[in-house]
Amino acid sequence: MSNHIDFYFDIISPYAYIAHKKILKHKNILFNYKPIYLGGLHKLAGIDSPAFNKYKLINNIKDCNLVSEKNNIEFQWNSNFPINSLNIMRGYISVGKDKQKDYLNCFFDAYWKDNQDLSNIENISKLLSKLNINNDEFFKSIKEQPIKDKLIKLTNDAFEKEIFGTPTFIINNKIFWGQDRLEYALEEINNN
Repeated sequence: MSNHIDFYFDIISPYAYIAHKKILKHKNILFNYKPIYLGGLHKLAGIDSPAFNKYKLINNIKDCNLVSEKNNIEFQWNSNFPINSLNIMRGYISVGKDKQKDYLNCFFDAYWKDNQDLSNIENISKLLSKLNINNDEFFKSIKEQPIKDKLIKLTNDAFEKEIFGTPTFIINNKIFWGQDRLEYALEEINNN
């Protein structure tokens, strides 16, 4: 039986942002954050993103606003959605474990609360400065092959586990997909 919940996420997912905010309220549960590249996962699974279907997109915007309001989570649909999250997700890996929590909180908030355009290098640089992360080292590291390979491996591993979207939670080899399934994952760990 597992003593933690694996949390698969990509910063581009508004539902992953909501799930992350909900996770922060469960300080007594260990969550193992698993960054993946959602665009790559969708490609592997042959899935089109809801962002490119206007009917799904309209529903997603309304749904995210509803869920955020019900859970008292500050949220604003990003006017630059979708962006390519590849460098941001590589960045999460490259900053090292000691800075990952702050990095994720900062970038999630910037995109899904403050409506910042994270495809803009200048905006990313400002966030990195706020986090005391060296800009030159960051932009160099996200181009290094070991960082690229790690994100590819994490994404491929997720696909092999039959994960097809974010957020996804795994505990005891059981998959719970969607921010609204966090409660099911918590029930599973509490039954261990």
